[in-house]
Amino acid sequence: MKALRNVLNKILNVLAGVSFIAMVALTCWQVFTRYVLQNPSSWSEELVSYLFAWASLFGASLITGERGHMNIPVIVEKMGEKAQKFFAIFGELIAFAFSAVILVYGGIKITELAMGQMTSSLGVAVGVFYIVLPVCGVLNMIYTVLNIVEISRGTYEEKKEEV
Repeated sequence: MKALRNVLNKILNVLAGVSFIAMVALTCWQVFTRYVLQNPSSWSEELVSYLFAWASLFGASLITGERGHMNIPVIVEKMGEKAQKFFAIFGELIAFAFSAVILVYGGIKITELAMGQMTSSLGVAVGVFYIVLPVCGVLNMIYTVLNIVEISRGTYEEKKEEV
């Protein structure tokens, strides 16, 4: 379990990092072509917007793996250990359902639909850029299952943030 989580974390960190570095490089390229060459690059702006979505979704999957999604634990923290475990698992089940329905099912549908549409500047099927939705949905589902198993076994280390 821990090995799978570590491999997924490393892959997602690399993908998110590469997306971010590519965004920075392409944005610099766009500024250079616009202000120095006086001939703006249209394709780089379009690619940066798609890379931003990719980096965001990869980052969201990493947060799912860390159980770092937003929550308001004020009431749950006052409950007993079994109730806390129940609500932690319940939250993971909701995240799993969201990932399955919205990201995987919806992502596959929108990807299929967008394969016939071409991007304006890049000339690539829009569906190629939407494929990240079902991929990250599956990753989220894997992470939520890992989280549920660890919560059930009591092996998950809760990260407490100090305010």
